[in-house]
Parts: sequence; structure tokens; C-alpha cells
Amino acid sequence: MPCAQTDADLTAMNTFGLPARAAHLLRVHSVEEAHEARAFLATRPRGAPSLILGGGSNLVLRGEALDTVLKVEISGRHKLGETETSILVEAGAGENWHGFVRWTLDQGWPGLENLSLIPGTVGAAPVQNIGAYGLEVAERIESLDALDLTSGELERFSAADCRFAYRDSVFKRQPGRWLITTVRFCLPRRWQPLTRYGELAQELAGRGFSDSAPPSPLHVSDAVIALRRRKLPDPAELGSAGSFFKNPVIEAGRCAALLAAHPALPHHPQPDGREKLSAGWLIEQCGWKGRRLGSTGCYIQHALILVNHGGATGADILRLAANIQDDVFRRFGVELEPEPVFV
Repeated sequence: MPCAQTDADLTAMNTFGLPARAAHLLRVHSVEEAHEARAFLATRPRGAPSLILGGGSNLVLRGEALDTVLKVEISGRHKLGETETSILVEAGAGENWHGFVRWTLDQGWPGLENLSLIPGTVGAAPVQNIGAYGLEVAERIESLDALDLTSGELERFSAADCRFAYRDSVFKRQPGRWLITTVRFCLPRRWQPLTRYGELAQELAGRGFSDSAPPSPLHVSDAVIALRRRKLPDPAELGSAGSFFKNPVIEAGRCAALLAAHPALPHHPQPDGREKLSAGWLIEQCGWKGRRLGSTGCYIQHALILVNHGGATGADILRLAANIQDDVFRRFGVELEPEPVFV
């Protein structure tokens, strides 16, 4: 049976630092313990609220008491093999994401450097399809294993089976069903720095890198870390869940109309012909950057980051988010969709 704790305080287990409790907290360290945790869930009253928890970095706890929390702490990381073009690496779902990224780079296996310093765990990365600086983790996942908590079957998902989309996956669309245990990554041997994201390109140029003097994978990782530290608060000092809203994707015609009225609006063409807008820019234009609403607010360095200044509840965060969504819709006619999972 996994290590169990009763009446557990979850405040320190979510990066927002929001108060919540669980009647039962089970720490899952292996596939065997995942099966045992599922058996425990089967004994709980029908409909009792449960949660699969990784690093708690993409989560808004509303505050209602949870019955059972399964905290995934499966460790392990190693190379499975390699081909002429790629290296296959496997990691346990409980591994710290940034620690895993830096470990791969230390081994000389590039490919994840653009995703440096993203909080959370390896198992949570595919749920959200995390992405930053021109790369989504879906582009590097080869397959993963997940336990179906309804049937008890341990299933293997190919990248296609995961049905990845922008900040989305089959696991996010079926909350509470899948407990990811292991993830495998396909890393390129013929590596080229991915620097098409303007802010990253500028940071690297400022460090003396160019097409004729390209950065190494560790150089790219260091630049990403510097950018994130300048823009994002340390959750240990100021609670947040990272980027709170998805960048909205709209039809090209609507984007053209918005550009006519707001020529400075950042926009990025998508493969399907639509345009992705900057949610942070929209929020900032509505005056929210650095603004407080009680114990919550928008981070002074980045309007897309909602923060807990101390003592906030899940209800406070949701109230702030709703106010921001209303203001952006009234001014631009654009609906903002939250990234975090609301529990």
C-alpha cells in the first residue's frame, strides 16, 4: 500500500499556495503502488472527490475538501536506446521536470532545452502539453504508460494516442481517469538550436551568439532560464500557476479587424490559417499588469501571470480571472480560456 496520510494539508503542494485539505493522501512511488492506490479508490464512497497530483503547478484548488489525493512520486530516468537519428530516454512520472531536462543536457542529449525551468513533473508535462519558446513537449514524446483508474489496465499511448493539442491532451480532457507512470522521449541526434521565438533570439544575440557562432544546447537552456526568471515569480516567494490563460487562436478575418483598430497587437499565423494572439498583451492593454484585487493580482513583470500575494483562496483566484476575462472580452471581443485545471 502506498504511504498514506490522513487529513493532509495541500497548501504547500500547489504552487499557488491555495488552502485545501484531503481526507487521504497516498504517495505513489511505483506502478505496483499505483495499482494499490486504485484499489483504495474503489473502497471510497461513490462520487467522492479525488485528485491525481504531480507538482501542483498547473492547478487551482477551489478549497473544498477532497476525499483522496494520489501524489505521483515515481522516480527513475535512463536511456533506452538510440538510432542513427534519435535517442530514446525514459523517465518516471514523479521526476522533477526541470531536473530531468538538465540531466538530459548533461548527458549530451539535446532537444528539451527550450522547456527549461517549467515547474512541475515529467508525468504532468504531457497532460498539459507544456510548451515554451517555440517548442511543445508533444514534439518530443515517443510514448507513455498510464494506468486506467476505471478499468485497472496499464496502457501504452503513442504520441498520436495522446491526442495532443495546444495546452491539451486526452488526459486533460478525461480528468481523474489516467495516472501517468512513465514517459519516453525521442531526442534528436542531429540537433539544431530552435531560436525562432523572437525573445529567445534576442537573448541569445545579447549573449554573443549568431548564425556564425551558434549556441550549444546548454547555452539555449541558460538563456531560457534567464528569461523565465526575469518574467516569472518564484512560487516559493509569490504563489502562481505560471501562465494562467491560453493565447487565443482566432480566424484570420477577425484578426485583421482587430489589427485595423489595434496595429500593435502581437499575432502569429497558425498552420490552419488562423492567428494566435498574445493573451498577455490583451490583458495588459486592459490595465491589469501589476494590478491587485484584494490578496490576488497580475504579476508586475508579466500580465499573464496571476499571483497570490498571501492568504488568497481558490475563489479569490477565480474571481480575479473572471474580471480579467470580462474586461478583455468587452474591449476586444476575445474570449480567454484558462490553462490551469480547476479542482
